[in-house]
Amino acid sequence: MSKFGKGCHLHLIDGSAFIFRAYHALPPLTRKSDGMPIGAVSGFCNMLQRYVDGDHGPDAPTHLAVIFDKGSHTFRNDMYDLYKANREAMPEDLRPQIPLTRQATEAFNIACKELEGYEADDIIATLACQARQAGGRVTIVSSDKDLMQLVGDGVEMLDAMKNKRIDREGVFEKFGVYPERVVDVQALAGDSVDNVPGAPGIGIKTAALLINEFGDLETLLDRAEEIKQPKRRETLIEKRDQIELSKRLVQLDCETPLDFTLDDLELRDPDPDKLMEFLAEMEFRTLTKRIADKLGVEPPVIADTPAQAADEPQAEDIPFDASKYECVRDAAALRKWIDQAYERGWLAVDTETTGLNEMIADLVGISLCIEPGEACYIPLTHRDGASDDLFGSDALAEGQMPLDEALEMLKPVLEDPSILKVGQNMKYDAKIFARYGVDVAPIDDTMLMSYAMHAGEHGHGMDTLSERYLGHTPIPIKPLLGSGKSAITFDKVPIDEATAYAAEDADITLRLWKLFKPQLHRVQVTTVYETLERPLVPVLAEMEMHGIKVDRDVLSRMSNAFAQKMAGLEAEIHELAGETFNVGSPAQLGEILFDKMGLEGGKKGKTGKYSTGADVLEDLATEHELPRRVLDWRQLSKLKSTYTDALQTHINPDTGRVHTSYAITGANTGRLASTDPNLQNIPVRTEEGRRIREAFIAEPGNVLVSLDYSQIELRILAHIADIPALKQAFADGLDIHAMTASEMFDVPLDEMTPEIRRKAKAINFGVIYGISGFGLARNLRIPRAEAQGFIDRYFERFPGIRRYMDDTIAFAKEHGYVQTLFGRKIHTTEINAKGPHAGFARRAAINAPIQGTAADVIRRAMVRMPEAIDGLPAKMLLQVHDELLFEVAEDAVDQTIEIARDVMENAPDPAVKLDVKLTVDAGKGANWAEAH
Repeated sequence: MSKFGKGCHLHLIDGSAFIFRAYHALPPLTRKSDGMPIGAVSGFCNMLQRYVDGDHGPDAPTHLAVIFDKGSHTFRNDMYDLYKANREAMPEDLRPQIPLTRQATEAFNIACKELEGYEADDIIATLACQARQAGGRVTIVSSDKDLMQLVGDGVEMLDAMKNKRIDREGVFEKFGVYPERVVDVQALAGDSVDNVPGAPGIGIKTAALLINEFGDLETLLDRAEEIKQPKRRETLIEKRDQIELSKRLVQLDCETPLDFTLDDLELRDPDPDKLMEFLAEMEFRTLTKRIADKLGVEPPVIADTPAQAADEPQAEDIPFDASKYECVRDAAALRKWIDQAYERGWLAVDTETTGLNEMIADLVGISLCIEPGEACYIPLTHRDGASDDLFGSDALAEGQMPLDEALEMLKPVLEDPSILKVGQNMKYDAKIFARYGVDVAPIDDTMLMSYAMHAGEHGHGMDTLSERYLGHTPIPIKPLLGSGKSAITFDKVPIDEATAYAAEDADITLRLWKLFKPQLHRVQVTTVYETLERPLVPVLAEMEMHGIKVDRDVLSRMSNAFAQKMAGLEAEIHELAGETFNVGSPAQLGEILFDKMGLEGGKKGKTGKYSTGADVLEDLATEHELPRRVLDWRQLSKLKSTYTDALQTHINPDTGRVHTSYAITGANTGRLASTDPNLQNIPVRTEEGRRIREAFIAEPGNVLVSLDYSQIELRILAHIADIPALKQAFADGLDIHAMTASEMFDVPLDEMTPEIRRKAKAINFGVIYGISGFGLARNLRIPRAEAQGFIDRYFERFPGIRRYMDDTIAFAKEHGYVQTLFGRKIHTTEINAKGPHAGFARRAAINAPIQGTAADVIRRAMVRMPEAIDGLPAKMLLQVHDELLFEVAEDAVDQTIEIARDVMENAPDPAVKLDVKLTVDAGKGANWAEAH
């Protein structure tokens, strides 16, 4: 008779989730003795040990098992041979670690179960149902949405990474239905990851609405003719067999034939000898010692390993505990932290401010960390919220250090060249400190380390990195500050709450630094980080703080002129349409284009309205005048709202200048992204767009100087793809676009027309971005067949480009990334995808080495520029893709151009020797338009 029953609590761990989480969280570690990859095994063991030893309180397990997938072929593949056909192949270095994770589970004396022909989810479902029927409780340790259909009646899920429990309400929040109807929603919505077809065009939200309306999937399909929306109705009727198949695919099998019972899963203590033997065999020194101490046994002797042992860093093993963070309220307490920083030689630092704009935000407090789990917060300007007056109190709260005293004590250590200051997005904190007279240096930046290693794989914000690499969800800021009209600034947050939040940020940052720093060398991006990322921080900080002067009156006049021209275009559009309508209304425009005028290509979205996005209008514009005029109107509308109107609000009242902020990690290829405001996307192809640059001016006695790489990406393409004709053309100083046109269209250079040259230019730059015939047709507003013919002839004339494209895609598929000439890795996670993402992923992979190398070149130039122009009355103000903009005293223009041009043209040397010489065009003027 089974012992499992009421009072028993079964925990079922999704083994695959643990493995893949461990694999992606740790660097590619290997065993010293034989080079065996063991990074995933190390992470798996740490996660398993932490879970077993965790404080589960009343939810502690009496029974425990780790459930694995036995193989890739299951009974679902017999139903549908394309099931999970889109899944990427398992990474080669993970494959040999899979059996070791089973051995690890058994070494911990935990039940390890799998079954040929069935998925782990089916085993979990069967065990959960058996435990529920026996009167016990079940906790499924996973975040897999498929398992949510089991939740309820004593069964819950636990997302161990986020320490978040998922009950019936949590399932409803995810799917819009309760667990018993999840399978119906999944059957309709399908699953692109598992290649479950579902009902085309129906997503989770729509599926939930339908199931809630009709009760269940079978009733919905039987009554599909009652659906009012024609497309949705037709889909449900025509795709019924496919939808019913999808339900069978997503429905978990609760009657999986198991060869063990619930009693076999009873929680057991590990056998110390067996566990120690396994851990020693893996050469996990830290974990072995920690578990040996817990078990009260002597750890086995393990041969010497590198300083970074396989189961390092220890930062992951120290739990986060906000109660241990110190609130530093006086000089004596702060002195202890400063002394510790000098002892260690490093210090993680973070600032809390009243806003995100570094040029106007006030410093509220500073957090420090010197070792994982050892962090503090120094409150400086928190306000006393206890006030009855309407606007609150401006009085400082008690129990804080005076701002001047704290900065006076911290300034020496923050500026000391022997103490490394570690931060996350350190440029922000450096600018805040700079405004208070503190020059923070030298620095390390965990955001930039992540970017150097993982560009293209995931985001680089602290919350993302903490959850992904530390398994910890940081304290969220929103509950502290609120939202909407009731939102407060950080200086109004109570000091005790601020201490937990701010000190944790510094703690997370230091842990990430300890994890990332040794990885840079292992993944061979140390040079990228040290020469292209880290040294750019002070350069950009200085540029951003200096800003650029903008003439408000010029912007105002432009706004009025744009408004008048928009009114004229509206009149033209109304005349072409034969009636007046709101040009800014997509719905009204769609009715005019497709219902009244009968143009082809009209497609309605989920709202029942026609799509009139730029892609649709650009396609129509190749054949009709009205969509062309609407595109022109929209361009002016965007210029007015985004630039001539909005830029006026960005003029700093204290400096009279605009201070953009550059995101170093804003693009996977290394290109900088300009924000608040974005000064890189000011259109320059149209006359109106170019005119906006007239508002950017120099101070009296100065001029603006622009230095711009000439066709740098084409030059890099000529080098990388080894195209003799392009190399020779650049060497001879030919007009590259005219030369290309002559080569492609058999037109002598002396007979070249502007129209032919324009087409060649569009193809030249389009090919770099992997443009399609469809895309080129839009750009040139010509028929698609003609555009495709241009591209085909281009590849015939320059076969090296096609070879480069094919080789790059092959490399990306094999390695999962592409590289710039300087070693920057851009990961291509979607390169093996199928469907609509496939084309985009291939184009991105083709372009990334070219655009990325160009970005690296100008980064190298920017890093060297401050020293090169030191002593000159010149300041570097802006970087816009291939252009650098300076403000220079009138009598130093020629000297500045000569020096800056030399830096830019020689930026690749000695690291990379290009076959094609880089050239830089220079211009000057009272405003940016004249200079460029």
